[in-house]
Amino acid sequence: MEIKHICCIGAGYVGGPTMAVLAQKCPHLRITIVDANPEKIQAWNSDDLQNLPVFEPGLADIIQKVRGKNLFFSTDIDKSIQEADTLFISVNTPTKTYGKGKGMAADLKFVELCVRKIAEVSKDRKIVIEKSTIPVKTASLIKTILEQSDSKVEFHVLSNPEFLAEGTAVENLVNPDRVLIGGESMEAIEALSKVYENWIPKEKIITTNLWSSELSKLVANAFLAQRVSSINAISELCEATGANIAEVAKAVGSDSRIGPKFLNASVGFGGSCFQKDLLNLVYIARSYNLDAVADYWEQVLIINNHQKKRFADQIVKKLYNTLADKKIGVLGWAFKKDTNDTRESPAIYVSHDLLNEQAVLQIFDPKVKKQRIYEDLESLTDKDYDLNTQVQVFQDPYEALHEVHAIAVLTEWEEFKELDWEKIYKNMRKPAFIFDGRRLLTDKNLQDLGFKYYVIGGE
Repeated sequence: MEIKHICCIGAGYVGGPTMAVLAQKCPHLRITIVDANPEKIQAWNSDDLQNLPVFEPGLADIIQKVRGKNLFFSTDIDKSIQEADTLFISVNTPTKTYGKGKGMAADLKFVELCVRKIAEVSKDRKIVIEKSTIPVKTASLIKTILEQSDSKVEFHVLSNPEFLAEGTAVENLVNPDRVLIGGESMEAIEALSKVYENWIPKEKIITTNLWSSELSKLVANAFLAQRVSSINAISELCEATGANIAEVAKAVGSDSRIGPKFLNASVGFGGSCFQKDLLNLVYIARSYNLDAVADYWEQVLIINNHQKKRFADQIVKKLYNTLADKKIGVLGWAFKKDTNDTRESPAIYVSHDLLNEQAVLQIFDPKVKKQRIYEDLESLTDKDYDLNTQVQVFQDPYEALHEVHAIAVLTEWEEFKELDWEKIYKNMRKPAFIFDGRRLLTDKNLQDLGFKYYVIGGE
């Protein structure tokens, strides 16, 4: 069994970067990324490489080199499936918003639609690879649908979860900590392993059974989210006692058993994976009546939500318990720097709370478009505000911060450090407040300029 022609179903944050790097490292492979959204495919095929659907450092350069050579983007899903010998399922698996498991379980409707399409149009043997983040045992669903199809085609199902951090996805793909392949067919596992061996040492390729591979992805994100919530819980204690969270984190992270990563206190974690995967893990544990396990992991989410809420409450408190008609400058909307992804961004929820206090928000993010910001806020429930009169989005940070009463730093974009803070102070209402939710500006001596500076975890 040899992989020669890959079709990736889903042209999003996983499919786009993953297949681009595969195409770069494996020029002998033909790779087609398909999606039912024609606007997304058109954007991937556009000459405007600065406005690809996914922003990742280094991605545009790779796309420019491989697109049209051995990497192609198409809406012809049926043909692309039929021509490929290997299929990656990289579609969205959001948290369910309806029915059983609402608000916790993963919604697998897009995965199921993909599998049914594969079963319908396939004419010869396929390796079918789960790339999306999915609940453990999803492979059983996939195999059942494929095996009971009328096509009588031979299918081999593998699990190959992604372990990408947005903002560093290209580097994660080029030099991964590990590649995980789970499956029952050793022939199919070996075929996929040989693809990765084109640039990844074989000792970094871990093979497991299907269920271990599926569960490992959820557990990895749960452990990372747990570290974020743990340090954020201690940040509140630091503020209450006069300790400094950066000093505590350095002391704790110097322990070789713990290590320094994911110990940066902040306004909370966001992104497409952490919350979704934690909710999924909690739901799976409860479905097996493992309530103590579920309660443990649910607490990680509770702390994360608490951190966002208390940050917004701090702004209200310091601005004399009223934000009515006060202008608040919001720096950053993406859930982290070096990405245009806003899913579950803390900025959304902090802004929601500020708007409900009748604040007027003036927002700037270097990569997130105005339409995305309005859509994020419009999607929330419990709205007691008017987006048309209370929200403005700017393309220039100095315009966004002009005559504001306070600034909330909600994404750790490096360029925010280089702003002319003296100029910003002169153009703000006085007293001028900065609320640093990312501990981004701690070395700027902003108090010397006249700012009232408040930072997560104490100074």
